[in-house]
Amino acid sequence: MPLCVRHAIIGLAAMLAAMLATCLANPADAMRHRDAQPVETMETRPAGAPLMAIVSLSNQRVTIYDADGWILRAPVSSGQSGYETPAGIYSIIQKEEEHYSNLYDDASMPFMQRITWSGIALHAGPLPGYPASHGCVRMPYEFAQRIFDMTKIGMRVIVARNDVRPVEIDHPVLFKPKLVRADLALNALTAHWDAAREEAQAAAPDAAPPEADGPSQASPAKPLVMLKSLTAAKIAAADAVARKADAARLTAAKLTLDAVRLVRAAEATKYRAEAQLTAAESALKIASSPTVIQAAEEEKAEALARLADAEAQLVAAKGEAPLKADAAARARDEARAAAAEKVSAVEASREAARMMSPVSIFISRKTQRLYVRQSFQPVLESPITIHDADHLIGTHIYTVLDYANGGADLRWSAISMDRRQLGPNGTSRRGDDPNAESMSPDVGPARAALDRIEIPQDIVNRISEIISPGSSLIISDEGMSTETGEDTDFVILMSGEPQGAIKMRRHDPDLYGRYDRQYDRSYGRLPAYAPSFYDGNSFIPW
Repeated sequence: MPLCVRHAIIGLAAMLAAMLATCLANPADAMRHRDAQPVETMETRPAGAPLMAIVSLSNQRVTIYDADGWILRAPVSSGQSGYETPAGIYSIIQKEEEHYSNLYDDASMPFMQRITWSGIALHAGPLPGYPASHGCVRMPYEFAQRIFDMTKIGMRVIVARNDVRPVEIDHPVLFKPKLVRADLALNALTAHWDAAREEAQAAAPDAAPPEADGPSQASPAKPLVMLKSLTAAKIAAADAVARKADAARLTAAKLTLDAVRLVRAAEATKYRAEAQLTAAESALKIASSPTVIQAAEEEKAEALARLADAEAQLVAAKGEAPLKADAAARARDEARAAAAEKVSAVEASREAARMMSPVSIFISRKTQRLYVRQSFQPVLESPITIHDADHLIGTHIYTVLDYANGGADLRWSAISMDRRQLGPNGTSRRGDDPNAESMSPDVGPARAALDRIEIPQDIVNRISEIISPGSSLIISDEGMSTETGEDTDFVILMSGEPQGAIKMRRHDPDLYGRYDRQYDRSYGRLPAYAPSFYDGNSFIPW
């Protein structure tokens, strides 16, 4: 081999080795380097809380939306051939900043946001510019890190063949809020506000005062603000009680120990006095001279006096011990009661948080039924009427963006995953250009789907009592996927799209559970909820 060729090969090998060493030394930097692709940010307005993420398979792009439109966009890499990321409707069910795949060689999945328990997730990863994953949606590293800090468990994730986008919609079938539970809570709030505020200020004078001066009927959404204020007072009072309970527990222990020590000290003093008296009596018995006898008698008298004092101290100690024991017992009882109250409040807040969280409603043409989930748990199931049920209705997602008209109404958006929006080959009308704008949505199919839905009025009333921003309604020809189970929202897969990532994963129905098995007919009505107040993170019943 010529010397120049040999030198060229050696140089190339050295360069490759250096590159490999750099990647191995800092894989995050290597990933960031490969992620050097455009990330778009809406800069004309402040970003609100994310409501949904839409992944376009044709454009290989993810877009994050808040209540007023898109706020972030980035390129992605979805599942490769045979492991396709299934088009469908999901939600975030788990978040883990540092995660490693238990399916594919312990592969790193930074900023993992799981959307199925069988292993599909959004996470940071290399982006070659085409579908290359085993079913997950890879995103740029910094983008994945950024949205990881913004999103919450339960946020909707839509995977679509084309780049759909939400458009605002109104329709008589879309639910309106009643806020019955908030009104009940407000009534209780009106009755207890002053007492709670005085209790909080007395128990915790250094605590911050409640945010509002008192309840008001100015807006149907006002109870939620007031409940938060009352909760701040309640939590301050509860914390103060807990601190007092801790102090009482320490006092009880000290009182108990003092009582024991006092009795033992008095008993020891009496024992020493008895010993001294015995010694004095023995000395008196053997005394022979008048001087010695007198000294022994004086010692005996002093010993008797000391014994009398010791006996008096012992009687006093034994009399005081029960009082201290009683005080200690009362302190322990107070501490136990406070601890139990704290535990009860925590459990109640968790249940209230579930009750007050957004709801998901699913109407399936396949089953002719309506299902409701709240905090990933089944709440209600009911038969409904779908007119022209033999004809396709499409798949549509309606999301509550915010309150409107002072809280008396709701703003809704709609997304249609109807194949009528696709070209003759099932591709986006705008093509596969990853830089193409989302298609201009046609709200007609979404309205037409609502026109065909008839929901019993009692079901409408029950759902209206718990509907709130972030809630959603899904109408679809599909049934719910077997991925819908414990600790998930509805998972709806588009049957006309490749589902390689689902098919290639080992799926144990007994592990994830079929959703309809969770619906006992006892869920035929919503529970009667008690009034509640807001603690800043969740709602706590009275």
